[in-house]
Amino acid sequence: MIEATCHCGAVRLSIVEPPARVTSCNCSVCRRIGALWAYYRPEQVRIAPSDRATIAYVRGDGLIEFHHCSTCGCLTHYEGVDKARSERIGVNARMMEPEALAGVRVRRFDGASSWTEAGEEDVPWSCRTVTGVASGG
Repeated sequence: MIEATCHCGAVRLSIVEPPARVTSCNCSVCRRIGALWAYYRPEQVRIAPSDRATIAYVRGDGLIEFHHCSTCGCLTHYEGVDKARSERIGVNARMMEPEALAGVRVRRFDGASSWTEAGEEDVPWSCRTVTGVASGG
């Protein structure tokens, strides 16, 4: 079990395991917030305290809620507006301790235009890992 927390600690996410990879998206929201998304099934993430600790921003299409801490403003996660039909939660991996991300590969996703994966080779960090340390490849 690993934890992801906002800066002030008011929002804590307990997650079953570290991500195998994270996603950097360049859509109109993600490029502004600079999140690295780790995806999980809803049952794999516990959010504490309750959603009252966050303020949700719902983007134009009304399908996704981006949750920010109501105290410090950190974006902690996103989830579908329709909780009964949501199949995943996006956890902002930048809220995790760096050790949980050591060696994790970063996938680039073109959410701005083509909605396709741009690969792992074009990541703007040296050695293509979150921590900037080579992961053997």
